[in-house]
Amino acid sequence: MKTRITEMFGIQHPIIQGGMHYVGFAEMAAAVSNAGGLGIITGLTQGTPQKLADEIARCKDMTNKPFGVNLTFLPTVNAPDYPGLVRTIIEGGVKIVETAGNNPAQVLPYFKDAGVKVIHKCTSVRHSLKAQSIGCDAVSVDGFECGGHPGEDDIPNMILLPRAADELEIPFVASGGMADGRSLVAALAMGADGMNMGTRFIATKEAPVHENVKQAIVAASELDTRLVMRPLRNTERVMTNSAVEELLKIEEEKGAELKFEDIIEQVAGVYPRIMTEGEMDAGAWSCGMVAGLIDDIPTCQELIDRIMSEADEIITRRLSSFQAG
Repeated sequence: MKTRITEMFGIQHPIIQGGMHYVGFAEMAAAVSNAGGLGIITGLTQGTPQKLADEIARCKDMTNKPFGVNLTFLPTVNAPDYPGLVRTIIEGGVKIVETAGNNPAQVLPYFKDAGVKVIHKCTSVRHSLKAQSIGCDAVSVDGFECGGHPGEDDIPNMILLPRAADELEIPFVASGGMADGRSLVAALAMGADGMNMGTRFIATKEAPVHENVKQAIVAASELDTRLVMRPLRNTERVMTNSAVEELLKIEEEKGAELKFEDIIEQVAGVYPRIMTEGEMDAGAWSCGMVAGLIDDIPTCQELIDRIMSEADEIITRRLSSFQAG
Protein backbone atom coordinates (compact mmCIF):
# COMPACT_ATOMS: atom_id res chain seq x y z
CA MET A 1 0.00 0.00 0.00
CA LYS A 2 1.43 3.35 -1.05
CA THR A 3 0.60 6.58 0.76
CA ARG A 4 2.41 9.87 1.23
CA ILE A 5 3.81 8.46 4.48
CA THR A 6 5.24 5.28 2.94
CA GLU A 7 6.81 7.37 0.19
CA MET A 8 8.24 9.96 2.60
CA PHE A 9 9.82 7.42 4.95
CA GLY A 10 10.69 4.69 2.45
CA ILE A 11 8.64 2.01 4.22
CA GLN A 12 6.43 -0.77 2.87
CA HIS A 13 3.34 -0.31 5.05
CA PRO A 14 1.85 2.93 6.49
CA ILE A 15 2.27 1.75 10.08
CA ILE A 16 4.48 3.54 12.63
CA GLN A 17 5.48 2.35 16.09
CA GLY A 18 5.39 5.41 18.31
CA GLY A 19 8.12 6.24 20.80
CA MET A 20 7.33 4.68 24.19
CA HIS A 21 9.28 5.04 27.42
CA TYR A 22 11.13 1.82 28.32
CA VAL A 23 9.58 0.06 25.29
CA GLY A 24 11.24 1.73 22.30
CA PHE A 25 14.56 -0.10 22.45
CA ALA A 26 16.48 -1.37 19.42
CA GLU A 27 14.72 -4.77 19.57
CA MET A 28 11.29 -3.17 19.24
CA ALA A 29 12.24 -0.71 16.51
CA ALA A 30 14.07 -3.34 14.45
CA ALA A 31 11.20 -5.83 14.67
CA VAL A 32 8.68 -3.28 13.40
CA SER A 33 10.97 -2.03 10.63
CA ASN A 34 11.81 -5.57 9.51
CA ALA A 35 8.06 -6.27 9.28
CA GLY A 36 7.63 -3.36 6.85
CA GLY A 37 6.56 -0.60 9.25
CA LEU A 38 8.58 2.19 10.83
CA GLY A 39 10.19 1.32 14.16
CA ILE A 40 11.13 4.06 16.60
CA ILE A 41 13.82 4.14 19.32
CA THR A 42 12.81 6.26 22.34
CA GLY A 43 15.61 8.77 22.85
CA LEU A 44 14.88 9.82 26.43
CA THR A 45 14.77 6.21 27.64
CA GLN A 46 18.47 6.12 26.71
CA GLY A 47 18.97 9.50 28.38
CA THR A 48 22.53 10.31 27.29
CA PRO A 49 24.02 10.85 23.82
CA GLN A 50 26.44 7.94 24.26
CA LYS A 51 23.73 5.48 25.27
CA LEU A 52 21.56 6.63 22.38
CA ALA A 53 24.49 6.23 19.97
CA ASP A 54 24.96 2.67 21.22
CA GLU A 55 21.25 1.91 20.80
CA ILE A 56 21.20 3.28 17.24
CA ALA A 57 24.22 1.10 16.43
CA ARG A 58 22.47 -1.95 17.94
CA CYS A 59 19.38 -1.26 15.84
CA LYS A 60 21.49 -1.00 12.69
CA ASP A 61 22.89 -4.45 13.49
CA MET A 62 19.33 -5.82 13.59
CA THR A 63 17.78 -4.17 10.53
CA ASN A 64 18.80 -2.58 7.23
CA LYS A 65 15.36 -0.94 6.92
CA PRO A 66 14.52 2.67 7.85
CA PHE A 67 13.92 3.37 11.53
CA GLY A 68 13.54 6.56 13.54
CA VAL A 69 14.25 8.08 16.93
CA ASN A 70 11.69 9.73 19.21
CA LEU A 71 12.81 12.92 20.92
CA THR A 72 10.36 14.31 23.47
CA PHE A 73 10.92 17.87 24.64
CA LEU A 74 9.82 18.13 28.24
CA PRO A 75 9.46 21.17 30.49
CA THR A 76 11.90 20.05 33.18
CA VAL A 77 14.39 21.53 35.64
CA ASN A 78 17.12 19.01 34.85
CA ALA A 79 16.81 18.92 31.07
CA PRO A 80 18.51 16.11 29.13
CA ASP A 81 21.42 17.00 26.85
CA TYR A 82 19.14 17.83 23.92
CA PRO A 83 21.90 19.32 21.72
CA GLY A 84 23.96 16.17 22.31
CA LEU A 85 21.01 13.88 21.53
CA VAL A 86 20.25 15.80 18.30
CA ARG A 87 23.90 15.56 17.28
CA THR A 88 23.92 11.82 18.04
CA ILE A 89 20.85 11.21 15.87
CA ILE A 90 22.40 13.08 12.93
CA GLU A 91 25.84 11.50 13.33
CA GLY A 92 24.19 8.07 13.64
CA GLY A 93 22.74 8.48 10.16
CA VAL A 94 19.12 8.30 11.34
CA LYS A 95 16.91 9.99 8.74
CA ILE A 96 13.56 10.05 10.58
CA VAL A 97 12.77 11.72 13.91
CA GLU A 98 9.49 11.69 15.81
CA THR A 99 9.32 14.78 18.02
CA ALA A 100 6.84 15.23 20.85
CA GLY A 101 6.11 17.51 23.77
CA ASN A 102 7.20 21.13 23.42
CA ASN A 103 7.63 22.94 20.10
CA PRO A 104 10.65 21.46 18.25
CA ALA A 105 11.41 24.67 16.30
CA GLN A 106 14.89 25.08 17.85
CA VAL A 107 16.14 21.73 16.54
CA LEU A 108 14.47 21.72 13.13
CA PRO A 109 17.25 23.61 11.30
CA TYR A 110 19.81 20.99 12.37
CA PHE A 111 17.60 18.12 11.20
CA LYS A 112 16.73 19.91 7.95
CA ASP A 113 20.40 20.52 7.14
CA ALA A 114 21.10 16.82 7.70
CA GLY A 115 18.20 15.66 5.51
CA VAL A 116 16.26 14.25 8.46
CA LYS A 117 12.46 14.02 8.11
CA VAL A 118 10.54 15.18 11.20
CA ILE A 119 7.09 13.94 12.24
CA HIS A 120 5.68 15.80 15.26
CA LYS A 121 3.07 14.38 17.64
CA CYS A 122 0.09 16.72 18.09
CA THR A 123 -3.14 16.47 20.07
CA SER A 124 -5.05 19.23 18.28
CA VAL A 125 -5.56 20.78 14.86
CA ARG A 126 -4.02 24.08 16.01
CA HIS A 127 -0.84 22.36 17.17
CA SER A 128 -0.73 20.40 13.90
CA LEU A 129 -0.97 23.63 11.92
CA LYS A 130 1.80 25.13 14.03
CA ALA A 131 4.00 22.08 13.33
CA GLN A 132 3.30 22.52 9.62
CA SER A 133 4.12 26.24 9.76
CA ILE A 134 7.52 25.73 11.42
CA GLY A 135 8.56 23.16 8.82
CA CYS A 136 7.73 19.70 10.16
CA ASP A 137 7.42 17.18 7.33
CA ALA A 138 4.44 15.31 8.82
CA VAL A 139 2.41 15.09 12.00
CA SER A 140 1.02 12.30 14.14
CA VAL A 141 -2.46 13.36 15.24
CA ASP A 142 -3.26 11.93 18.69
CA GLY A 143 -6.90 11.53 19.59
CA PHE A 144 -8.32 11.52 23.12
CA GLU A 145 -8.26 7.69 23.09
CA CYS A 146 -4.47 7.52 23.06
CA GLY A 147 -2.24 6.24 25.83
CA GLY A 148 0.14 8.78 27.35
CA HIS A 149 -0.64 12.47 26.96
CA PRO A 150 -3.90 13.19 25.04
CA GLY A 151 -3.80 16.95 25.59
CA GLU A 152 -6.57 18.90 27.27
CA ASP A 153 -9.19 19.22 24.50
CA ASP A 154 -10.71 15.71 24.79
CA ILE A 155 -11.46 15.40 21.05
CA PRO A 156 -11.68 11.77 19.83
CA ASN A 157 -10.35 10.69 16.47
CA MET A 158 -13.74 10.48 14.72
CA ILE A 159 -13.74 14.29 14.88
CA LEU A 160 -10.05 15.14 15.14
CA LEU A 161 -8.86 13.26 12.04
CA PRO A 162 -11.35 14.74 9.53
CA ARG A 163 -10.69 18.18 11.04
CA ALA A 164 -6.95 17.67 10.53
CA ALA A 165 -7.58 16.52 6.96
CA ASP A 166 -9.60 19.69 6.30
CA GLU A 167 -6.79 21.96 7.49
CA LEU A 168 -3.43 20.31 6.85
CA GLU A 169 -1.39 20.19 3.68
CA ILE A 170 1.41 17.97 5.02
CA PRO A 171 0.74 14.23 5.51
CA PHE A 172 -0.44 12.97 8.89
CA VAL A 173 -0.95 9.65 10.61
CA ALA A 174 -3.72 8.72 13.04
CA SER A 175 -2.68 7.88 16.59
CA GLY A 176 -4.81 6.69 19.50
CA GLY A 177 -7.19 3.73 19.28
CA MET A 178 -5.25 2.11 16.43
CA ALA A 179 -4.97 -1.69 16.57
CA ASP A 180 -5.95 -3.52 13.40
CA GLY A 181 -6.97 -3.40 9.75
CA ARG A 182 -10.22 -1.66 10.65
CA SER A 183 -8.25 1.10 12.36
CA LEU A 184 -6.04 1.59 9.32
CA VAL A 185 -8.91 1.73 6.82
CA ALA A 186 -10.87 4.12 9.06
CA ALA A 187 -7.81 6.36 9.42
CA LEU A 188 -7.32 6.42 5.65
CA ALA A 189 -11.04 7.13 5.11
CA MET A 190 -10.79 10.14 7.41
CA GLY A 191 -7.86 11.61 5.52
CA ALA A 192 -4.78 10.19 7.25
CA ASP A 193 -1.91 8.62 5.32
CA GLY A 194 -1.27 5.88 7.86
CA MET A 195 -1.44 5.09 11.54
CA ASN A 196 0.76 5.16 14.61
CA MET A 197 0.39 2.36 17.19
CA GLY A 198 1.80 2.36 20.71
CA THR A 199 -0.10 0.09 23.09
CA ARG A 200 -0.74 -2.52 20.38
CA PHE A 201 3.02 -2.91 19.81
CA ILE A 202 3.68 -3.46 23.53
CA ALA A 203 1.63 -6.66 23.28
CA THR A 204 3.97 -8.33 20.77
CA LYS A 205 6.53 -11.09 21.15
CA GLU A 206 9.49 -8.80 20.46
CA ALA A 207 8.46 -5.95 22.78
CA PRO A 208 11.30 -5.81 25.35
CA VAL A 209 9.01 -5.57 28.38
CA HIS A 210 8.06 -7.98 31.16
CA GLU A 211 5.46 -10.61 30.29
CA ASN A 212 3.23 -9.21 33.07
CA VAL A 213 2.87 -5.97 31.09
CA LYS A 214 1.77 -7.79 27.95
CA GLN A 215 -0.70 -9.95 29.87
CA ALA A 216 -2.14 -6.87 31.61
CA ILE A 217 -2.91 -5.31 28.21
CA VAL A 218 -4.49 -8.53 26.89
CA ALA A 219 -6.61 -8.87 30.05
CA ALA A 220 -7.77 -5.23 30.04
CA SER A 221 -10.95 -3.88 28.48
CA GLU A 222 -11.58 -0.44 27.04
CA LEU A 223 -12.81 0.57 30.52
CA ASP A 224 -9.50 -0.05 32.29
CA THR A 225 -7.63 3.20 31.65
CA ARG A 226 -7.74 6.32 33.81
CA LEU A 227 -6.81 9.98 33.27
CA VAL A 228 -4.31 11.24 35.83
CA MET A 229 -2.60 14.60 36.43
CA ARG A 230 -5.55 16.46 34.88
CA PRO A 231 -5.51 19.12 37.65
CA LEU A 232 -1.88 19.84 36.70
CA ARG A 233 -2.84 20.23 33.02
CA ASN A 234 -0.46 17.37 32.25
CA THR A 235 -3.16 14.77 31.61
CA GLU A 236 -1.94 11.23 31.02
CA ARG A 237 -3.98 8.14 30.13
CA VAL A 238 -2.71 5.18 32.11
CA MET A 239 -3.65 1.60 32.92
CA THR A 240 -5.56 1.40 36.18
CA ASN A 241 -3.93 -0.32 39.17
CA SER A 242 -3.75 0.22 42.92
CA ALA A 243 -1.13 2.98 42.61
CA VAL A 244 -3.27 4.84 40.05
CA GLU A 245 -6.38 4.58 42.23
CA GLU A 246 -4.33 5.96 45.15
CA LEU A 247 -3.10 8.79 42.89
CA LEU A 248 -6.68 9.69 41.91
CA LYS A 249 -7.66 9.69 45.57
CA ILE A 250 -4.85 12.16 46.35
CA GLU A 251 -5.96 14.35 43.42
CA GLU A 252 -9.52 14.38 44.73
CA GLU A 253 -8.45 15.22 48.28
CA LYS A 254 -6.01 17.98 47.30
CA GLY A 255 -8.24 19.54 44.65
CA ALA A 256 -6.89 22.85 43.38
CA GLU A 257 -4.02 22.65 45.88
CA LEU A 258 -2.49 19.61 44.15
CA LYS A 259 1.23 19.80 43.39
CA PHE A 260 3.38 17.36 41.45
CA GLU A 261 5.24 16.53 44.68
CA ASP A 262 2.00 15.09 46.13
CA ILE A 263 1.93 12.30 43.53
CA ILE A 264 5.63 11.86 42.86
CA GLU A 265 5.65 8.40 44.44
CA GLN A 266 3.08 7.14 41.91
CA VAL A 267 4.56 8.70 38.75
CA ALA A 268 8.30 9.39 39.07
CA GLY A 269 10.85 6.75 38.13
CA VAL A 270 8.36 3.87 38.07
CA TYR A 271 8.87 2.70 34.48
CA PRO A 272 11.89 0.40 35.08
CA ARG A 273 10.01 -1.39 37.87
CA ILE A 274 6.93 -1.87 35.71
CA MET A 275 8.33 -2.48 32.23
CA THR A 276 11.49 -4.35 33.20
CA GLU A 277 10.61 -6.05 36.48
CA GLY A 278 6.88 -6.54 35.94
CA GLU A 279 5.71 -4.86 39.17
CA MET A 280 2.28 -4.00 37.84
CA ASP A 281 1.20 -1.92 40.86
CA ALA A 282 4.43 0.10 41.12
CA GLY A 283 2.89 3.23 39.61
CA ALA A 284 1.20 4.85 36.62
CA TRP A 285 2.13 3.68 33.12
CA SER A 286 0.78 4.86 29.78
CA CYS A 287 -1.81 2.69 28.09
CA GLY A 288 -4.49 3.47 25.52
CA MET A 289 -8.19 2.60 25.46
CA VAL A 290 -7.21 0.36 22.55
CA ALA A 291 -6.31 -2.31 25.15
CA GLY A 292 -9.95 -3.33 24.73
CA LEU A 293 -9.18 -4.44 21.16
CA ILE A 294 -6.05 -6.43 22.04
CA ASP A 295 -6.43 -10.12 22.88
CA ASP A 296 -3.23 -11.79 21.69
CA ILE A 297 0.56 -11.41 21.60
CA PRO A 298 1.74 -11.97 18.01
CA THR A 299 5.14 -11.24 16.50
CA CYS A 300 5.45 -7.82 14.85
CA GLN A 301 5.57 -9.55 11.47
CA GLU A 302 2.36 -11.48 12.19
CA LEU A 303 0.64 -8.34 13.48
CA ILE A 304 1.54 -6.12 10.54
CA ASP A 305 0.80 -8.83 7.97
CA ARG A 306 -2.59 -9.38 9.59
CA ILE A 307 -3.37 -5.65 9.63
CA MET A 308 -2.55 -5.26 5.95
CA SER A 309 -4.50 -8.39 5.02
CA GLU A 310 -7.54 -7.18 6.99
CA ALA A 311 -7.28 -3.73 5.43
CA ASP A 312 -7.15 -5.22 1.93
CA GLU A 313 -10.16 -7.42 2.65
CA ILE A 314 -12.18 -4.45 3.98
CA ILE A 315 -11.30 -2.19 1.05
CA THR A 316 -11.68 -4.69 -1.79
CA ARG A 317 -14.61 -6.73 -0.51
CA ARG A 318 -16.65 -5.16 2.27
CA LEU A 319 -16.55 -1.55 1.10
CA SER A 320 -16.80 -2.35 -2.61
CA SER A 321 -20.00 -4.34 -1.89
CA PHE A 322 -21.67 -1.08 -0.83
CA GLN A 323 -21.37 0.53 -4.25
CA ALA A 324 -24.38 2.61 -5.15
CA GLY A 325 -26.70 0.72 -7.45
